[in-house]
Amino acid sequence: MQIRGREVITMSWTEVWAFAIAYWLPILFFVYMATDVILRNPRKLEHRVLCINAIAYILLLTEEYIRHQLPISYSPALVALWFSNVGIMMPGLGFHFMAKFAGLDKLMPRYLYPGIFYLPLLVVLVNLLSHKKIISSSEFFQVGVWKYPVYNTSYYIALTISILISVMYLIVLFIGKAREDDKGHKAILRLLVIGVVLCTCWHVAFGYFQYEGVIPPYAYTYGGIIWCFVLRLAMIRHEFLDFASKRYEKLFNLNPAAILLVDQAGTIKEANPSARQLFGPMDLERECFFKLSNAQLEARIRSRSEIKDYETEITNGEKRVDVLIDGDYVSVDHEPHAILIVRDITLQKENQAEIRFLAYHDPLTRLPNRRYFYEKLNEAIRLAEDHRYRLAVILIDLDDFKETNDQYGHEAGDEVLRHVARLIGETAESIGMAARLGGDEFVLFIQHAPSEPFVDETMARLRQRVQEAELLYRGHPLAIRMSVGASRFPEDGTDGDALLMKADKAMYRSKRAGTAVPAR
Repeated sequence: MQIRGREVITMSWTEVWAFAIAYWLPILFFVYMATDVILRNPRKLEHRVLCINAIAYILLLTEEYIRHQLPISYSPALVALWFSNVGIMMPGLGFHFMAKFAGLDKLMPRYLYPGIFYLPLLVVLVNLLSHKKIISSSEFFQVGVWKYPVYNTSYYIALTISILISVMYLIVLFIGKAREDDKGHKAILRLLVIGVVLCTCWHVAFGYFQYEGVIPPYAYTYGGIIWCFVLRLAMIRHEFLDFASKRYEKLFNLNPAAILLVDQAGTIKEANPSARQLFGPMDLERECFFKLSNAQLEARIRSRSEIKDYETEITNGEKRVDVLIDGDYVSVDHEPHAILIVRDITLQKENQAEIRFLAYHDPLTRLPNRRYFYEKLNEAIRLAEDHRYRLAVILIDLDDFKETNDQYGHEAGDEVLRHVARLIGETAESIGMAARLGGDEFVLFIQHAPSEPFVDETMARLRQRVQEAELLYRGHPLAIRMSVGASRFPEDGTDGDALLMKADKAMYRSKRAGTAVPAR
């Protein structure tokens, strides 16, 4: 109900429903669209531009609702200062979105993008300063509840320009579609083309022709509903504007595996918390992933080849890390990117290496075990046969080792074994191979023993090292006594068992003769 002086004007329920359907329902729809789009990813330019575009439609419909609540004399000013100026801004927003989504922003010079899209704002300034209202109607008439403009030449010129702009939208979309390789983006661009065509047809049908008394004035503005419907359809079918949705963001952030988004130049665009933990103190946004990996992985990413269970090493700034990488490719901002799932398998590789090592080595002394020693000794014997040179086997037994265990404990005994194993291993390193046969018994072979004195010199050098290398256990020096015996190939045998048996007999003769070697 409106009161003008003594005149009381009552609005009928028909008028209330007409305005609600014509303006409030579309306003609510555009509010929903603006909120939905901006909440999906407020940091992305496409989301912000589309949100502002939806707000522009809200402003147009709000102006029309207010205009119909006021006397018709207010219509020229409201349309000129509000409706027309908002309409002038909308093509620039449309072009900005189309160019960005179609990837044309990468082709445009920096001094043009995006400023060129908003040059029509100068017309807004002219329209505000002009008393002639050059792009809007200045005369209105009423039919029923609706207040229609008298469409003049300026109106038809502005409408025609807006339709030509819609045709230019199509050109931008077709260029983007021709450049796009990703099937998903192509499908979205096709939907957008359909949306622009439908909106253009709507503008022609309801802009050039008047339907007085049947539909509200400026009915072509409802083409925005078609446009938003097409966007909504793209969101549902192709997850358009949904690549940063919360569900995937949580999965990305909570995943225990390191996840990287890498472009074709190797720039790390995104990294989840697990990736930042894997790479430690490195600033991933400043690093090139290709410098952290290898040339083969770089070639795979650049050629968009399959990356599945790819095992390699990467550097995390402090050390090399063994990793297993799985990857796939997506288009982000119209550029191909690789999503890499990187799992640290360093500990797993170390455990596997340790298992392989322990299959052939003694876990306490880290020397080769009996099995491995026999394999290598027999290989050395075959080489000695082929090249007709001599080989020697030296057997070492620790004397009074049981007394050391009884007096100081098994921990002291282990220290003795590790100490002696290190000295024997270092002695054999350049001339052959050493091993622990078991208990307190060690053995080594000399790959090439040119003479008897060479073997005797090797045993003497080992004795001297044992004597000079003092071993302290909790402040107490541990006495180490050892008996040594040697055998020679081919004089004492032509296989490993025979040579070890002969060396064992020589070692026990030494032990019985009391020529064991004391150390400290």
